[in-house]
Amino acid sequence: MAKKTYDLLFKLLLIGDSGVGKTCVLFRFSDDAFNTTFISTIGSCIHHHGQFTTVPRNKDPSCSFIIVASRYFYTPNLGIDFKIKTVELQGKKIKLQIWDTAGQERFHTITTSYYRGAMGIMLVYDITNGKSFENISKWLRNIDEHANEDVERMLLGNKCDMDDKRVVPKGKGEQIAREHGIRFFETSAKANINIEKAFLTLAEDILRKTPVKEPNSENVDISSGGGVTGWKSKCC
Repeated sequence: MAKKTYDLLFKLLLIGDSGVGKTCVLFRFSDDAFNTTFISTIGSCIHHHGQFTTVPRNKDPSCSFIIVASRYFYTPNLGIDFKIKTVELQGKKIKLQIWDTAGQERFHTITTSYYRGAMGIMLVYDITNGKSFENISKWLRNIDEHANEDVERMLLGNKCDMDDKRVVPKGKGEQIAREHGIRFFETSAKANINIEKAFLTLAEDILRKTPVKEPNSENVDISSGGGVTGWKSKCC
């Protein structure tokens, strides 16, 4: 059996309205990259011989195929993508498995199944989009309904580099975070503001209340979004 390359696995989830920059936040943290041309997260990809390759979504917008240990999974309009990044905290190697969900309403039923097993959830809104902030209350209710009771939550007000187009004052973000007892950061994937700090802070909060134990699985349950380990990369 291959030796484990990490001590703990933390599953994180990014949620929020479509267009608030969840995918950009994820890519800034995982790859230190920013791309303004991301297509809405719908999850269309192929994993082949240990390497992920993108299927152009305009050519194949209806499905994704993932090959894991010679098993094939067909997941139509999945609405889920993910990335892996390993960090070191308090002398422990922590593998962060970060799931990026689609914000569109048509993916709601699918993406809520991925709340199960999440140890940390980032709620993201766009400071230039008042509606995305108003909907944070809805996303908080989704967490209460679908996530574990002890899940760590964090609120991100994204696109803070666009202060000239701001419609959501920072104080409003701080207020709702205070009311729900959760951490709050204003972030910018484009300008790389508070992205790494937010993820590492969330991971540290999870670590503080996590008993140290060995990961017990290298398998994938793509149907429920829970307990996924042993992935090398992310599609799309």
